[in-house]
Amino acid sequence: MTDGMSGPGRLKVRIGFAAGAGVADDPAGFLRLVDALYDLGYDSVWVPDVVTTASMEPLAALGVAAGRRPRLKFGTHLILPGRNPVILAKQLATLDQLSEGRVLLNGVLGLRQPAELQAQGVEAQARTSMLEEALHVMRTLWSGEPLTVHGRHYHYDDLTLGVRPLQDPLEMWLGGQVPAALRRCGRLGDGWMPGLCTPAEAAAGKAVIDAEAERVGRRVDPEHFGVNLSWADEMNDHVRAAVAGRRTDAAAEDLIAIGSSGLIDQMNAFIEVGFSKFVIRPLLAPESWSEAAASVASVLDRQTP
Repeated sequence: MTDGMSGPGRLKVRIGFAAGAGVADDPAGFLRLVDALYDLGYDSVWVPDVVTTASMEPLAALGVAAGRRPRLKFGTHLILPGRNPVILAKQLATLDQLSEGRVLLNGVLGLRQPAELQAQGVEAQARTSMLEEALHVMRTLWSGEPLTVHGRHYHYDDLTLGVRPLQDPLEMWLGGQVPAALRRCGRLGDGWMPGLCTPAEAAAGKAVIDAEAERVGRRVDPEHFGVNLSWADEMNDHVRAAVAGRRTDAAAEDLIAIGSSGLIDQMNAFIEVGFSKFVIRPLLAPESWSEAAASVASVLDRQTP
């Protein structure tokens, strides 16, 4: 497959594939997907973190994926608010150790929906501060340094963690597209991975992140900008409704890749504005996840962006 190719500026392009809503109804299909991604040469398998839909719990699913195939990386768009950050830090460190450093993380707030907030046990207005405090807790513990913190949500004195991740550092990319989320990524993120956005919106967001990072004396690696690229075989009412559930201010045709040519065109457009990591996400659950991954791979193999 074309994973590993270079885009403008010699950025290395890597391509993952996400198993989203509906995969929990077909656990054998998820295992076949993991096998297919490995055989097809994908970089990674991703499991989004949405509590109340038919998607798998990411840490459990990715632990199985890690043990099933070597070398295949595994990632999740992980909800940080609502989880105990110390326990989460140990879970992730353990996964990274046992998988020989194959964990990929994109920290998110989670969907601002009543059912999701209730399931997470959080108030919407507290999620941002919870995420930022959790990041500090986990990174300090992963560094091996004793943690003492008394924040708004978490309180610890001289706490250490007996397991550290193999990756040093274990990177935490961030999502979000509103101005505050972009500035937070510039201050705290190891990378940025938005979804359901146009290349122009992504380029504008990247500029805000880079400027904020420079303002606070840091730099986000140019290789660390990626996109959750939603994809569908054809445009129809189901696709439009799925997009409208997340964004009502833009046309579905501008936000997702449609068919083979649309997938290549979208990837080229994002590469041109400095995005080199892609997670292909079928917008609607396919009949066969592994066959969908093979279909995408065949398109990418026919044309190198």
